Amino acid sequence: MSKNSFGQLSGPAKLLVINQFGINIGFYMLLPFLASYMTSLGYGAAVIGLVLGVRNLSQQGMFLIGGTAADRIGCRPMIILGCALRVVAFGLFTVLTSLPGLVVAVVLTGLAGAFFNPAVRTYLMHEAGDRRAEVFAVFNQFSHAGTLVGPLVGAALLTVDFRLVALVACIAFAVLTAAQIAVLPRREVEPQQQSVLGSWREVVTNRRFVVFTLALSAYFGLYNQLYLTLPLEAERVSGLSGAIAVVFIVSTGIGVFGQVRITGWCRRRFSAGRSVVIGLACMGLSFVPVMLFGPLLDTRTEPGGQWLTIAVACLPIVLTTALFTVGQAITNPFAMELLPVVGSERLAGTYYGFYYLVSSLVAAGVGWVVGALLDSAADPVWRWLPWLALLLVGVAGSATAAVMERRGLLAPRAEGEPEQQAARA
Repeated sequence: MSKNSFGQLSGPAKLLVINQFGINIGFYMLLPFLASYMTSLGYGAAVIGLVLGVRNLSQQGMFLIGGTAADRIGCRPMIILGCALRVVAFGLFTVLTSLPGLVVAVVLTGLAGAFFNPAVRTYLMHEAGDRRAEVFAVFNQFSHAGTLVGPLVGAALLTVDFRLVALVACIAFAVLTAAQIAVLPRREVEPQQQSVLGSWREVVTNRRFVVFTLALSAYFGLYNQLYLTLPLEAERVSGLSGAIAVVFIVSTGIGVFGQVRITGWCRRRFSAGRSVVIGLACMGLSFVPVMLFGPLLDTRTEPGGQWLTIAVACLPIVLTTALFTVGQAITNPFAMELLPVVGSERLAGTYYGFYYLVSSLVAAGVGWVVGALLDSAADPVWRWLPWLALLLVGVAGSATAAVMERRGLLAPRAEGEPEQQAARA
């Protein structure tokens, strides 16, 4: 990771990116193994799927509430509350095995994310000044590192007991909560001149923000494929369940070691809006290798068999994952930079919350459609269809962002221009 990039951050920003590293370690230490743990407790796949769905709903459905609270109560209290809820939630995993107890634990985990995520991004947005993309690049870099380390720590602790995993994660979140209480400075909360409903009305009537949100929803719809289509394809073409790890190794490796460099390279050459256009296009086009070669790779090599054949079969998925992650690394920091530009710094938390809420709903729809296409594409003749759908999602998002960029809708407001006037542009 780039020490210079981290060293240029302010003290509070350094704390928050280290905090994100710790949070992802704690989160990914436990959540990837929850389904397996529930299976060992005797729960069926349908119940496990329902519990995980409740967790997602409790987080995604509350993003707007969390963002609005950050604007009105302050980012610092919401960040601390989000971390403290994780302490409670992961602590419950150490003592509860009943279905109601597990549901309470996952709901608290989801609520913690809904309260924490908009608040930490709003705090960083204010803290970063005119270097927002660079700060969010470092933030993403530490986040990827935590995502890489967390499952490794969890897998090691799991050899003892799942409850030990939960206890260690609980302790980690307790330390992070204490650090935020002790070190994270308070930021002055700007008084709001309108009601909560008035704030929400402002957001949904901001036309360029709504269009931007719909365009960037393609990012989240494609991002979820790291956990759906890409692992499934890696396992299918190789015949090895362990090949799934290749997707995450390639993705996290690029995220950890390439994120800051990619953002800096784009900053020197493109505007923020153009970078988003290129990033979304790269994410969509990344599915071309598996779309073209996936239908030809239908040999399920037995474990211990022809390793050269397995390596060749995995090349398209490795190339797709690499291009996909580069596109993701280009898109995300500049999208975070542009959100208060197309939205409002005064209501940044509310705008972030709405952005994540809408994007999560679109991502769920994309996931359902692509999953249905995967189920219906068992015949190799039609195996390209899910990848074509994902390609079109990326191209549609990129094209929408390109139209906004060409019309000047991704440029900062002219000095003295009211927010309402810019929103109607």
